[in-house]
Amino acid sequence: MNAVFILGTAGSGKSLLTGALKEWLLGNGWNAIAVNMDPGVGDLPYDPDVDVRTVINVYDLMERYQLGPNGALVLAVDLLATRLASIVKEIEEYSPDYIIIDTPGQMELFVYRPSGAYIADHFPGTEKAILFIFDGWLVSDPINFLSVSLLASSVRLKFRLPFIPLLNKSDLIESDVQKILGWSSKPSLLEKTLTKFLDGENYLMYSGLFRFMRSRKLLEHPIPISAKTRAGFVTLSSAMSNVLTGGEEKPV
Repeated sequence: MNAVFILGTAGSGKSLLTGALKEWLLGNGWNAIAVNMDPGVGDLPYDPDVDVRTVINVYDLMERYQLGPNGALVLAVDLLATRLASIVKEIEEYSPDYIIIDTPGQMELFVYRPSGAYIADHFPGTEKAILFIFDGWLVSDPINFLSVSLLASSVRLKFRLPFIPLLNKSDLIESDVQKILGWSSKPSLLEKTLTKFLDGENYLMYSGLFRFMRSRKLLEHPIPISAKTRAGFVTLSSAMSNVLTGGEEKPV
């Protein structure tokens, strides 16, 4: 089993990608399942094969412990770590080749709580990887691109798993895709662009951060995709095969 955790900022398209990637893998001969690990989500654009909402109910936690929505979500994610065995058992019954894990919409609940790292470590899967989504709308702005790149680096350092960065919503930002890719592959372009948005101390701060990230090779070069149209999925599939199955594209 190969486990793929989908992470990204709120609204970046994690759930849509989860469903689309599952269908893509099924269409290419793999046995894939989708796992919803967000206990507070409402409607989903796919039918999860395993759903943590059957194990933990956020609204029950709010009533039982007199918590607000945010407090209940924090408690719910922490409780998931204590009830992971039942989720794992349900997953193993499918004997999947790929487990696609849709993580909480509020990324910090999974990334920065100790329970998130515990879940990732103890989740089933002989090989594991992270797909990190750069929201195309968000990172069309150079300052946001740099900020999300820093966030991506934080996630990469936190989990220490094979890491595949994705530029989602490429169908909606066609005119900006090459610009964004240029910022990640040709650092001088990003630094030049920053001069148009910043001056004085702000420019010095952002350019200094940029140079540090460049020197430590922390600037990600994302794969442009669209979870809606499935553009870029061939490249994504190849990247996943390289880090998870040693380049094997189809099941034996």
